[in-house]
Amino acid sequence: MSFSKQWNCIYSNNTHMSIWPWSDLVSNFYRYAHPKNGFIKVLELGCGAGANIPLFLKEDCDYYAIEGSEKIIEKIIEKYPILSNKIIADDFTNKSNFFKEHFFDLVVDRGSITCNNTSAINNTLNCIFEYLRPGGKLICIDWYSTLHSDAKRGDYVDSHTRTNFPIDSHLHGIGQVHFSDREHILQLFKKVGLTIEKLEHKEKIQELPKSNVHFASWDIVAYKPT
Repeated sequence: MSFSKQWNCIYSNNTHMSIWPWSDLVSNFYRYAHPKNGFIKVLELGCGAGANIPLFLKEDCDYYAIEGSEKIIEKIIEKYPILSNKIIADDFTNKSNFFKEHFFDLVVDRGSITCNNTSAINNTLNCIFEYLRPGGKLICIDWYSTLHSDAKRGDYVDSHTRTNFPIDSHLHGIGQVHFSDREHILQLFKKVGLTIEKLEHKEKIQELPKSNVHFASWDIVAYKPT
């Protein structure tokens, strides 16, 4: 696994412990991949502390997840024993044998895929293409944008990826982060055969109290052609 050691430390320190479903994921799920329209079997990549699980269980979805941190999976299974055989500790940038016989209606990602370099993201999108049934969808929330205030900070990994962000940065301490512009996203998705249905750019600047963080990210809805 490419990131479990670092994220095990983060979760052991009880940071990044989001427990409520992310609002942008909720709205895109209901608008573009509602269960009543056949989007029942769901795979989440990088489920973290399980913030989105209540949403999918409420809608009686058949929920699965791949998460790199064994530490946080233990906590999730303690809370949701019904998922004990459906959440695995693995590296989602490589296709998991656990899912080789599975086909999903929906794959979701809230800020996990973007924490990889370009090569790993390309691998992940290829895996997603294989996981999805024809007509299945992918919802990605908060892929960091090249307009984010940290996009030019930290150490160079590749032309779109940075790491070792300084202590005063928004993204300090989370390892690799990938920053995308519109053309880069279009190229990544076209390369693997996924068709983008929606591409939305978001920017937020906190005025009071004043913050130096210019938050900018992308929300993406794509599908596998039939």
